[in-house]
Amino acid sequence: MGEPCSPIEMMQAVVDGDATLARALAERVVADNDDLVAAVENGFIAGIRRVGELWEEGEYFLPELVQGAEAMKAAMAVLTPALGARALSREPKGRVVLGTVQGDVHDIGKTLVGTLLTANGFEVHDLGFDVPVEAFLAKAREVNAHIMAASALLTTTMPVQRELVAAVRAAGLASSIKVLVGGAPTTPAWADEIGAAHADNAMQAVGVAERLVRA
Repeated sequence: MGEPCSPIEMMQAVVDGDATLARALAERVVADNDDLVAAVENGFIAGIRRVGELWEEGEYFLPELVQGAEAMKAAMAVLTPALGARALSREPKGRVVLGTVQGDVHDIGKTLVGTLLTANGFEVHDLGFDVPVEAFLAKAREVNAHIMAASALLTTTMPVQRELVAAVRAAGLASSIKVLVGGAPTTPAWADEIGAAHADNAMQAVGVAERLVRA
């Protein structure tokens, strides 16, 4: 067994857009039985956050943004199943149905939310992106979900979040299922308007979800 992976190594792999290295580091973390949550939060998420900052500063352009996202996804493909396997040893805090709403194919932020929820003891059912309202409802019924978490990264798809809240109410599920919304164009005011909870980022989503299941 070699030296443990450092969070800086993990972060830099994402910043450099090196998917092969990111996956290899994630595999070492799992093999060495290191702290998976710390690796995700302090390593790979820190990396994708830095990529976003470089994009906003004009230092990175679309190719670098895509490469960073691919490196992040390569690491998460290894870590998410490992997090889920370790979570099986305890009763989940709650069951979450997660997805990016219909018409929207952005999934990096949504995937991060699912990873951190899993890491913090939730049972997560990730439906992917471009998910119709009916699919959210069907899965929530199937798994007896406590929370439906819906991401929208386009202003044009935000109304689907409103439709989802309305559908939960129409189905008579509002007392048992809470809706959590997020995504770059969403705000707490928008969430209040449609009757949902809101989180600005993946780490905040964990705290909001914990509050929702206790309510």
